[in-house]
Amino acid sequence: MISSDSSERRRGLSLRSPAFDDGSPIPRTHGYATENESPPLRIGGVPPGTVSLALVMDDPDAVKPAGEVWDHWLVWNVDPETDAIEAGETPPGAVEGTNSYGEPGYGGPNPPDGEHAYRFLLYALDTALDLDAGAAKADLKRAIAGHVVAETKLTGTYAP
Repeated sequence: MISSDSSERRRGLSLRSPAFDDGSPIPRTHGYATENESPPLRIGGVPPGTVSLALVMDDPDAVKPAGEVWDHWLVWNVDPETDAIEAGETPPGAVEGTNSYGEPGYGGPNPPDGEHAYRFLLYALDTALDLDAGAAKADLKRAIAGHVVAETKLTGTYAP
């Protein structure tokens, strides 16, 4: 995660997907080697005063085969009124970063060595971010430092 995972920060904010339950397999259509379509997501409980949302999808299980947490999707400046991100879509007005494939936008699961767990990390922020499209997770991490008012996580699994 980018910031600490305290129960205080998790209270209220929620993230789920109609395509899979928390801890369950992500459908094949969302895999990098198949249709590479981002899954639909539903957002709830955004705290009052939130200025923007940021979303990170990553694979901490990639450390062993790749030597690093693999970043699959970085999205920021999502309107806090957004309650749904449809499959294959980026919210209007949001900005996407560069994933670990070296590509802008979504790059789906593609584990090289067995089943991996993928985290969808949602952050409610007290500011909009001044980051250019294509920024990396390190840039996003620096930009949100001190601005996270709530965070939550959704996890899905994917096997080759």
